[in-house]
Amino acid sequence: MLSIKCPFCGYRSQKEFAYGGDGTVKRPELNQEISDDKWNEFVYLRKSPRGKHVELWHHVAGCRQWFKVQRDTVTHEIFQTAKMNEEIK
Repeated sequence: MLSIKCPFCGYRSQKEFAYGGDGTVKRPELNQEISDDKWNEFVYLRKSPRGKHVELWHHVAGCRQWFKVQRDTVTHEIFQTAKMNEEIK
């Protein structure tokens, strides 16, 4: 079981969180035309990286905030957590 440090609440059990996906994916800009192919690529075509990676997590059983986690997808080691407006180093 992982212990995840919420930037708002501190360390909590993984059971309190929901994985939110790849934290490096850039959403298309609002109010801009986008082709069906580009939208399909954004929604469905995701990489499954091995190693150190930035992810989004949601503290569903706590403060209900979204935040970033830098985690190794092979070993599950967590290197850093940060609020959404903070940079992962």
